[in-house]
Amino acid sequence: MAINELMVDKSCKEFMEMLASDAPTPGGGGASAMVGALGTALGSMVGNLTLGKKKYESVQEDIKVILGKAEKLQKELLFLVDEDARVFEPLSKAYGLPRNTEEERKKRDEVMEEALKLACSVPLKIMEKSLEAIALHEELAQKGTRIAISDVGVGVLFCKAALMGASLNVYINTKLMKDREYAGKLNAKAGELLAEGISRADKVYKDVEGSIKG
Repeated sequence: MAINELMVDKSCKEFMEMLASDAPTPGGGGASAMVGALGTALGSMVGNLTLGKKKYESVQEDIKVILGKAEKLQKELLFLVDEDARVFEPLSKAYGLPRNTEEERKKRDEVMEEALKLACSVPLKIMEKSLEAIALHEELAQKGTRIAISDVGVGVLFCKAALMGASLNVYINTKLMKDREYAGKLNAKAGELLAEGISRADKVYKDVEGSIKG
């Protein structure tokens, strides 16, 4: 891919082909961010379908706020698709460093440690943004138009998938860290985000399913 050429500017077909190829990026982190953006976009659709409807006059201002937040989140998550690839590059290079001598092994370990920390930074951001998106779906489940309530359920599932997918990209990197205290802090942060996000997303999904299932 050419320098400064963004993956998110590719067509859906091109992005899928890149994802399916043997190239290291995009991978699970970028795919998680993309799925989170799609889930958030579904929430926006529900908001836009609610906007201007007399039946939902009492929540119009709330819906406008939701739409503003959702638009921002979509942009942030799309940015993280490419950002995940950017922070993985140093780690990819670190794996290829020589380790024939003690000095080379020490240098490689130092470079690897920093690269692993950097590679964890974006998946954690994806998790945080996915949790924010789940919160928007919670509100949409209560205030959004009933004709599109199933899309709230689909959207929150996507955001949950993004949250869980990104967590795996944290854990695979923290497992290799020499600094176990730092790794433990990252694992704890990811665990907190997972527990909260999964619980909240599951409740939204169950509420949606309960309201439409015959």
